[in-house]
Formats: sequence, C-alpha cells, structure tokens
Amino acid sequence: MIPWLNADSPFPAVESALTEADGAAGLLAAGADLSPQRLLLAYRNGIFPWYSDDQPILWWSTDPRMVLATDALVISASLRKTLKKIDRSMHTGGTWQIRFDSAFEAVMRACAEPRHGAAGTWITDEIVAGYTGLHMQGHAHSAELWQDGLLVGGAYGVCIGKMFYGESMFARVTDASKIALAYLVHFLRRQGVAMIDCQQQTSHLASLGAAPVSRAEFLARMRAAVAQPEIMHWQPLPLFPNGL
Repeated sequence: MIPWLNADSPFPAVESALTEADGAAGLLAAGADLSPQRLLLAYRNGIFPWYSDDQPILWWSTDPRMVLATDALVISASLRKTLKKIDRSMHTGGTWQIRFDSAFEAVMRACAEPRHGAAGTWITDEIVAGYTGLHMQGHAHSAELWQDGLLVGGAYGVCIGKMFYGESMFARVTDASKIALAYLVHFLRRQGVAMIDCQQQTSHLASLGAAPVSRAEFLARMRAAVAQPEIMHWQPLPLFPNGL
C-alpha cells in the first residue's frame, strides 16, 4: 500500500518506493497536486509524476535511474552531417532555426500527441498546466527545432541549479528530436551541467548514450548539482563555432 498525499503532506522517503517484487517498481505515493511548489519539492528529492488520465497523480522514484552524462551523447555520422547543415542555416538566415523557450507549451502539446503503437498519453492537461507554471517561474525549459517558421521537433524538462531533468521529446520530421536534444545537451554542458535525468530505462535512451545508475548514486550526484547556483542565459549555442 502506498501513502496518499494531501496538499500539505511531505513526500515519504524514496527508499520506501515499491520494488519490482511489488509489481510497480519505483512507485512512491499518490495524490497531492502539480503546483510549482510541489513539483520543485519532488524534483529536489529525486521524485517525478507519471500517470494517465484515469489515474490519480502518481509519484515515482525509480531504481536504477537512467541518466545521460552531457559529455556522453551519442551522435551518429549521419546526424552530425545534419547538425552541421542546421548550424550553417542558423548563421546564414536559412530555413532551419534552433530556439529555446519560445514555444514551451506548444512543445508539451506536441509531445502529448498520439504516437504510433501507443495508446493515450501521460502528458495530460493537468501535467501541461503544472509544467507551464514551472516554466513561467523559470524552472522549466524547451529546446525547439523550427523549419520555415513551423515547429517540427523539440524537447523539454526542468532545471534546478546545475541539474536538468529531461521529460519528453517529439519529432515531426526525421531526427528533429535528436537535433533539439543535441543543442540542449551542448548548451547544458557548456553551462556546467554534468548529468541529465532520463528517469526510466528504454532502448532509445540507451542508443543516445544514457545509462542506468543506482538510485543512491543518482541522489548523491543530483543533490550536489541542485545545490549549485543556476546562472544560465537560455540561448542555444552553435555546435560548430569554427565552421568545421
């Protein structure tokens, strides 16, 4: 049995989360709300919300935890060619453009769109409202790929101190989410962010260079990162400043 949280309830210790033997590994609690204050408290403690429309708010702290080191992003040869083309376009007024935080809610809505082979979405209207509130407070950010003035790919997440928590990505053209992610990771690395939380293990994340670590290790590294001052100017940096 997991605890039910009221508006003023603290989170239980993450070590009390259910295990694989319980049938819902990582499930910690249910209830409360998605106010910016509650979300920030959750992330500072290594907890994240994940649930569907027909469920109450469910809070998770998985073990192991999937993380992406910002110096470990895997970029294929073909993607590198595409990134060089995007970089040139950005600096010559071409059809491609990378932006940060210019359409945060639109990125979330795009991430919530139905995907092939998937039923429904966990990015509910309640989730969109909660994270848009975080964005308005400067804690949630989006990386966006635009083509001819149209939003074609992006990613979003939460940033506290020098810690970034990735949430979701979308693509409407080939490799669009990977392109947005590459610029986001490059920016974060240059700003002193060493680790991105990817929450759960998937083969797609593994193909991008993410790897699992124990919850204890994740929490130790995360707490050190969130304790650092967040001094970032959210503007995409060129990937190939020397033109190579």
